Amino acid sequence: MDTTEQHHLNSIAGVSMYASGVNSDTIRYSFKIAQRYLVGDNILELGAAEGVMTELLISTGKELTVVEGADIFCQNLRKRYPEITVVHSLFEEFQPTQLYDNIILGHVLEHVKNPELVLTLAKRWLTPDRGIIFAAVPNGRSLHRQAGVIMGLLKSEYDLNDADIHHGHRIVFSPESFRNIFYRAGLMIKVFGGYWMKPVSNRQIEESWTPEMLDAFMQLGERYPDIAGEIYIVASIGE
Repeated sequence: MDTTEQHHLNSIAGVSMYASGVNSDTIRYSFKIAQRYLVGDNILELGAAEGVMTELLISTGKELTVVEGADIFCQNLRKRYPEITVVHSLFEEFQPTQLYDNIILGHVLEHVKNPELVLTLAKRWLTPDRGIIFAAVPNGRSLHRQAGVIMGLLKSEYDLNDADIHHGHRIVFSPESFRNIFYRAGLMIKVFGGYWMKPVSNRQIEESWTPEMLDAFMQLGERYPDIAGEIYIVASIGE
């Protein structure tokens, strides 16, 4: 395993905030969307972190394999969910022994060095006739990022902010750049969408929003994906 990357992942995992506050709400809503498109009998989840999505995927009753690069997360997942297969590996080094009907990349592609490579590999692991890839990432064109530029907090919507750096993000996608990595990987985009109309920061939301407000704004993001806080793609190998 690439020891430099392994150290990078473990250092992030040691101070992880993936499942804290409103972040966990976004993961749960992401699952609600992904669930609409799940097919077949098994799921491969790439990058489980604390396992918020993992627990929801288990509830589908499908056979679940998780690939996670941070050893801290892997140990925790094995203790909490002994019924699933947890593989400690970088995505680029993963050697599957089967094909998968569903591959889930929830808030993963913004973390990796080469998102196009990860998608190209995932394509090889997908059941050809029915398999789907579901991927979600933060949207650089989100309202709160646009406001940040106007306020002088960011030079560009696509700059890494403090939260991005803490989470170990390497890139901020636009809707166009997100779709382009799927095209370059030779995948067919079946659905492009968004969720969470996000006008202000996580901290401001956590301080003053009710659960009802949060749910309403999650749904509003589906109406306006281009400026939603999160964007997603459902892709397959062919027609």
